[in-house]
Amino acid sequence: MPPEFFLDRDLGRRVAEGLRACGWIAHGLGQSWVPVSKDGRIRSRDLEIQPVLEREAVLFHLDDQQLRSAEVAGRLDAHREVIHRAVSRGGPAAYAVRRDRIERSWP
Repeated sequence: MPPEFFLDRDLGRRVAEGLRACGWIAHGLGQSWVPVSKDGRIRSRDLEIQPVLEREAVLFHLDDQQLRSAEVAGRLDAHREVIHRAVSRGGPAAYAVRRDRIERSWP
């Protein structure tokens, strides 16, 4: 069964609707969702990366905050299989989703 994903509110106003500002990563991980963020700095913020560390989870972030929604969706779709393999390997880990590949960015 492919993994489910939980998207960070910074991926766009429409995506943000309904997401809680505080504790979104812990909430998503509690649902067995895989967090995806547009902000790569998330891996250096203790409050946000701590749940990934504690639950030995995997988080993905985009390497370009200027991408439009369609580009975000296209990039995630293009890397779907390799993203699924990264999730299967487990964590804790964070990966940058780049135009041509995903790349481990933490730890």
